Amino acid sequence: MLEKGWNPRLPADTLRKDLIYINAKASSFKLILAKVKHHAKQSMNDAFEYSKKKWDKSHKVPDFKVGDLVLVSTLKFNNIQGPKKLKDSYVGPFVIVALHGTNAAQVELSDELENKHPTFQVSLIKPYQSTDKELFPLRNPTPLTIPPAEQDEDKKIKKGDLVVKLKENIHSDIEIQYMKMNGWKNQKYLTQINSEEDLDIKESHKPEYAYKRAFNYLI
Repeated sequence: MLEKGWNPRLPADTLRKDLIYINAKASSFKLILAKVKHHAKQSMNDAFEYSKKKWDKSHKVPDFKVGDLVLVSTLKFNNIQGPKKLKDSYVGPFVIVALHGTNAAQVELSDELENKHPTFQVSLIKPYQSTDKELFPLRNPTPLTIPPAEQDEDKKIKKGDLVVKLKENIHSDIEIQYMKMNGWKNQKYLTQINSEEDLDIKESHKPEYAYKRAFNYLI
């Protein structure tokens, strides 16, 4: 199974148990196959237990909460200005606005990072530790500009502010629409609006997000 990916048919499977007489060599071969199968199964269970023990020993369940300040790793960021060798390993701090289980967290990005998806694995974020003035009395920490976690009602998208810039027919009855805010020439396209209900959940404080979705609704 481990080498081939499927269970080959062995002679032990073809030996009938109701036979009156079985050759001595065939009987001994069947016992050997049974021992080998039991040993392989036991080895796989031992390997699984060993891997689980090593993982549990070094793994710590993150205890992030909504509202915590965290730093985000720049390992997979390609839109940060400047040389790659000189860019910071972590940027932030950013506020956690939502938790998706125990393995992912959604943060409120700002500045040049707004183009990135706001949900990150917990392995790519770490808690933010503020500067200790007693240990570093001469250090002048830069003021933090933390964006609000909730968006005001007056900043939401209104249907009159949306402009359809491009329509692409990918099927006879399916159309993709690319939209942006009216008057924003340098911004990327917004989420396509499917219905009036979508206007309540698509907010304008993330105008750089470019989503694609096919739907049967024409504006």
